[in-house]
Amino acid sequence: MYASIRLLSLASIIFLTACATQAPVTEPMAAPRSTAALGFDPSADDVLFRAIGLVGTPYVWGGNTPSSGFDCSGLIKFVYNDAAGINLPRTTAQMLQMKGKHVRRSQLRSGDIVFFSTAGHGRVSHAGIYVGEGRFVHAPSSGGTVRLDSVDSKYWNNAYLQAKRVLSSETLVVNP
Repeated sequence: MYASIRLLSLASIIFLTACATQAPVTEPMAAPRSTAALGFDPSADDVLFRAIGLVGTPYVWGGNTPSSGFDCSGLIKFVYNDAAGINLPRTTAQMLQMKGKHVRRSQLRSGDIVFFSTAGHGRVSHAGIYVGEGRFVHAPSSGGTVRLDSVDSKYWNNAYLQAKRVLSSETLVVNP
C-alpha cells in the first residue's frame, strides 16, 4: 500500500512538473526509502489493534484469555501469540530475559514491550505493550481492567525500567 501511494505521488509530481513553465530539474532524485529500510513491521499494527481491542477486559491475577481476564504478562503473551504467532514466556521476569532488541525510550515503536518496577526495588514487576504517542496498553491491578496509560505520567515514568522489541522480520520467519 505504501509503495502504491509513493508511486502515485511520484507520478503526480512528474505530471505537475511537465506542466510547469520552467524546465524540470535534471538532478537525480533519491529513491524513496522502503518500509523495510525504516524498520516497519506490519505485524506491529496487528499487535497494536489486538491490544487496544482488549481495553476494558477485567484484570484477573493469572488470567491469560479474554474470557478469563488478564494479568499484565498474560495480556502480552496472549496478544503476541494471537496477533503475530509469537509465543512469549509467561512472566514479566522471563520476558525481560528473553531475546529481543533493547530499545531506548526515545525510540519506542508500536508493539514494543515496556517494563516497569512498580515496587521500587529495581526488579521488573509489571509490563505493557507500547502503542505509540507515549501510551501503552496493560492490565494494571486487581479490580481494574485492561487500559491505556501514558508512559510519561509521573507514576509510570518513575517506575520505567526498559523496553524490548521482539517484532522483527527474523522473528516472523521463525514464528510463522
